[in-house]
Amino acid sequence: MSRSKTTVRRSKITGVGHYVPPNRVTNADLEGPLEISARSIERRTGILQRFWNTDKSLGTSDLAYEATRGALTSAGLDKSDIDMIVFATLSPDAAAPGSGCFLQRLLDLPGIPTVDVRQQCSGFLYGLSIADLYIRAGEHQNILLVGAEMQSKLLDMSPRGRKVTTLFGDGAGAVIVSATEVEDDSDASRESFVLSTHLHSDGCKLDHLLWQHPGTMNDSFIDPMLTDEPASHPQMLGRELYTICLDVLPSVSREALDAHGYTPDDVDLYVIHQTNMRMNVEYAELMGVPMEKMFCTVQDYGNTTGATVPLGLSVAVESGRLKPGMLVLSCTFGSGLSWASALYRW
Repeated sequence: MSRSKTTVRRSKITGVGHYVPPNRVTNADLEGPLEISARSIERRTGILQRFWNTDKSLGTSDLAYEATRGALTSAGLDKSDIDMIVFATLSPDAAAPGSGCFLQRLLDLPGIPTVDVRQQCSGFLYGLSIADLYIRAGEHQNILLVGAEMQSKLLDMSPRGRKVTTLFGDGAGAVIVSATEVEDDSDASRESFVLSTHLHSDGCKLDHLLWQHPGTMNDSFIDPMLTDEPASHPQMLGRELYTICLDVLPSVSREALDAHGYTPDDVDLYVIHQTNMRMNVEYAELMGVPMEKMFCTVQDYGNTTGATVPLGLSVAVESGRLKPGMLVLSCTFGSGLSWASALYRW
């Protein structure tokens, strides 16, 4: 008598999409206002351009909406198939409610739950963990997970902000995380599903990357006197963060690999957070993998924070670099301080 096969409920990414505003900003465009040379920006960061929104009527959720349209088309689903929205951003449409509600209104999907994630650069992987757990528990079938940012409105456009402003771009990436029945969820399985996510943070180092105002740590939530002060723009201890990042990213990556008995060589494509190109190169060296396995987008889009990983996945699919069956590892690092990894079969 043949043994009947058993299946387990898991989640998989079934669709991807991305969107950036049409206004392309080159390094040369920043030379005058920031009093910095285009060559020095490229040499320090590897960034050649980024995209910044110029339409004052648009909010972060508008970028997310365009990325969502692409993800739904990619998944072959209608918006009515979505039964939950998870939205990762550091640049929300408003102080309240969350941007997930703004996106829900744009999609005209009343009634389903929305969750906003404020883990900044790590927000998408935190969101993937949430989506994966809800689907494994049988609570939802198709979850829209979005990372979207409109950071250009937060940045200091004076020479004082040159070290931070040159790094960041606007954009959105969206994925559909759907339930799937997997016959074999062992570490040797070739089926497509999220193997695991691994999350960490250290609030004791939050002052390393802090956007203080508006907020309740000030005398008032919104203080007009602080509008032109550094507290109203993201502040970053770049050198310290660089060192910490190159410590925790390989560590959290190996945590994901070790959990399933894989080695760095087993990964087909690394889609990691994009801070600058030099960090991508050093990460690859620390992991002992060739740069050919690293999918880099920072040169074209800058650091899009919560959008970086989903945007990278969408561009990788669009360019033919990411194909079904590939083992993918993503890791992120950002304010909090927070860091995370995810291992998944595409």
